[in-house]
Amino acid sequence: MRFLKSRCCCWLAAAAFLAGCGKQEHNEAVQLAKALTETKANFASANTLELDFVSSARAWCGGIVANGAGRGVELDQNAAVATELAKNAVAISTQLSQVRQAIDRQTLQEEYPQHVRDVLTTQLTQRQRSLQDMRALLEQSAPQFLNFKRSNAYVGDTYPDGVAKLDALLRAYKAPDDVVGAALADLKARYGLSDGAL
Repeated sequence: MRFLKSRCCCWLAAAAFLAGCGKQEHNEAVQLAKALTETKANFASANTLELDFVSSARAWCGGIVANGAGRGVELDQNAAVATELAKNAVAISTQLSQVRQAIDRQTLQEEYPQHVRDVLTTQLTQRQRSLQDMRALLEQSAPQFLNFKRSNAYVGDTYPDGVAKLDALLRAYKAPDDVVGAALADLKARYGLSDGAL
């Protein structure tokens, strides 16, 4: 009889332990889902800005690659556009960084919520690196346009190397997925979370 009581107590203790672990995982999922909900609008805004940036940069690069950088005032304009586009890339990267930091701030112990956070962090970091590469090429190109203006040998039919590299990056560019929305939907489905709980 004593054996059965102790065995039953062990099962109850194990069940309570497992329930406690499940509760912690659920709580962490809710915590992460709340953070994703709070950053969703900021992330959507960054996506829209990024698509506008890429569209503008593609049109600008395409014109230069097809026709050369131009002469005189055109070189000044191209230098100004490169500088402005570089600033836009920085602003978008900063917005993505805010989203990433909000997600990274979550203290998570359980495996699945950690996995969701880590995947998101990796995806956001990759996007920021891509934007930084574009920004660097734009910043490198801006003074080269002005150097062309000062050169007697320049006839207007070439362009900075950075523009060709940027054009290649922009051609390979794929529109960003809504990774924040997908992660949030995954957490809701896996843990049965409702909008009211968030």
